[in-house]
Amino acid sequence: MATTLHTALRNRSDLLVFGAALAGLLAGGIARWAGSPGLARWIWGAVTVLGICCSTLWVVRALRRRELDADVIALLALVGALVVGEQLAGALIAVMLTTGSALEGLAEGRARRDLEALLARAPKTARRRTGGQVETVPAERVRPGDVLVVGTGEVLPVDGAVGAGGAVLDESALTGEPLPVEYWEGDAVRSGVVNAGSAFDLRATSTAADGAYAGVLRLVEEAASDKAPAVRVANRVAGWFLPLTLAVCGLAWLLSGELSRAVAVLVVATPCPLILAVPIAMVSALSLTARRGVVVKGSGALESLAAVRTLIVDKTGTLTAGRPALSAVVTAGAVPDDEVLRLAASLDQVSAHVLAAAVVRAAHERRLPLSAPTDAEEVTGQGMRGRVDGREVHLGKAAFAGQRGDAPWAAAARRRSDADGALTVFVGVDGRAAGVLLFDDPVRSDTARTVRELRRGGVDRVVMATGDRRPVAEAVAAAAGLDEVFAECSPSDKADLVRSERAFAPTGMVGDGVNDAPALALADVGIAIGTRGATASSEAADVVLTVDRLDRLAEAMSVARRAKRIAGQSAVGGMALSGVAMAFAALGHLPAAWGALLQEGIDLLAILNALRVLRLDTSAVELDQHTQELARRFAAEHIMVRGVLDRLKAAADGLGTDPGPAELDRARKVHAELVEEILPHERAEEELLYPAIASALGGIDPTGPMSRAHVEIRAQTDRLGHLVDRGTPGAADLAELRLVMYGLYAVLRLHTLQEEESYLSLADTAPPA
Repeated sequence: MATTLHTALRNRSDLLVFGAALAGLLAGGIARWAGSPGLARWIWGAVTVLGICCSTLWVVRALRRRELDADVIALLALVGALVVGEQLAGALIAVMLTTGSALEGLAEGRARRDLEALLARAPKTARRRTGGQVETVPAERVRPGDVLVVGTGEVLPVDGAVGAGGAVLDESALTGEPLPVEYWEGDAVRSGVVNAGSAFDLRATSTAADGAYAGVLRLVEEAASDKAPAVRVANRVAGWFLPLTLAVCGLAWLLSGELSRAVAVLVVATPCPLILAVPIAMVSALSLTARRGVVVKGSGALESLAAVRTLIVDKTGTLTAGRPALSAVVTAGAVPDDEVLRLAASLDQVSAHVLAAAVVRAAHERRLPLSAPTDAEEVTGQGMRGRVDGREVHLGKAAFAGQRGDAPWAAAARRRSDADGALTVFVGVDGRAAGVLLFDDPVRSDTARTVRELRRGGVDRVVMATGDRRPVAEAVAAAAGLDEVFAECSPSDKADLVRSERAFAPTGMVGDGVNDAPALALADVGIAIGTRGATASSEAADVVLTVDRLDRLAEAMSVARRAKRIAGQSAVGGMALSGVAMAFAALGHLPAAWGALLQEGIDLLAILNALRVLRLDTSAVELDQHTQELARRFAAEHIMVRGVLDRLKAAADGLGTDPGPAELDRARKVHAELVEEILPHERAEEELLYPAIASALGGIDPTGPMSRAHVEIRAQTDRLGHLVDRGTPGAADLAELRLVMYGLYAVLRLHTLQEEESYLSLADTAPPA
């Protein structure tokens, strides 16, 4: 708060001094126009003295830091203008200097606005349930285990778990996502988000000081607090520029014998483009990345981010979603897959198992009606059992769920689990195994697109370092398009890898867990996924993503590179123009007053060019609100598509050499689902989503290849219909039927993944994993 107040007061004083200098310059001009040249010189002289006072203060501050910067040139120019009687030139220099200071203050204020807004939102109190009563207590008195009441529109004061009934939260302040997010009972939520629904109970899992919001506030205090190497280089170059300027001044005075020429050189030599443009560009970039959900801890980290050529990424929680998700339901045949999931999710509503939330979430996504279980109990080392709608349900190991022997469906599920590195939970109904639930950690839908954007931006090498098994790691790396995989790594292995990569190129490390903290701290720039990452990783990192989207990293790196490029353009261009002006002034072709006016224009050009960083890169794809709504709609429908895909593959697996009526009937039902659900979904995409996406992407027919996939899906669905309507199939018919079903499964699955990666992940809310 003290820092914020100091910044506000400094910005206000800068504006007041600039206003006084400008008013004095204009007042002197009016006096001169009114025929009072003596009064005009007196007013301009006062403005010059004001400039001398400001420059002296700045020089003293620099000397206290043991620096000698270009403010010395400005001070000499002001004093020289008074000595030779060039009061108008002195007033112009004063206006020039105070203009630059005011612009810098405004840029810094704009750069900190988004970050400091978080400070103002920090809740000071909380409503806590105590003995049947609700009392208001200071937020710092909340302890883990306390039950809080969060009313509509209130900010969550601590991290916690949602109570009965669920909650709808507005997370835009932390993540930038515009739409509220729905959470179910038991889901973990973060402090700092707003309750956008009705009041709900929150069981605290942290104190206010240890919560996610407090962590963001600590990042705010660290952001923009350190000068980037380029800023320090700028000051050093300005220091070298001082003796050069004095030498040119002396030479001009010596050769001409006119002190006015030396003063004119000093007037145009003040290197404001160098000492202002670089920090303004960097601070502007910090503001822009903060608005996009990326907190960069200072302009030094921003420059390091721009220089990265090798990127090391963790797998879990970075390239993948970081939480288990239901990937498939494999049934034994007697109970449909949706009913298997519904019964399991109903029982899991009262389970504390790590996979229970994923089961319940999957059931909610499929809009399955859940029932309240009875007689539920945990069986240590086996699983959970209870009754749902009068049926006995078991969840857990195969034997516990009633699976005996090695049935084909169970063997297929195990093979799939081994290949994908998935977890399995068997479901038993009324004493017999009814199916198995498969869980994995899905690759983020924006991962592959982000890797491609990183490469286009200048990252030469992207490698994975993970503690997971090699087969699983290689499968994720293949999907993401990475260059190399380092599997089964310990924290020290990751740190060693960072050391080895840094020997060849500037290296960044991306991670989200405690095990990533040493590597994050060791890398040239450490990047933490802060949405679910550990505090240790966020504190060790130089950059923290506060939004659960990996593509914002590529965006932040693009902003960093653009800021560095624009800062260089502003500094070099401004100094080059100042050098040309110095030459003209030394030759006597540029009087001090005109030189001061020219330098004012040069400085303004450099600073305004630096402020271009605040504009978003126009090459980035931005969806309008209508297209984002369409993307979110079809992302939700993809949950339905995945369910049909699971049933399509299960039906194909069930077509052995001699399928019975039940297996053939399952194939017919799947075909009916394709006709009644999948084809209308594809037609709606073709008519609504694709034209909107094509408009955002630009170019000639950017969605053409995806439209061609729709044609193939329709054709194969028609072919499947002809096959299932033939009656009792022969051996050749069965082979063709399986071929069509497996082919349709492959095309639909690939097409769905491509849509999510290329189109749907462009929306502010990524499609469900």
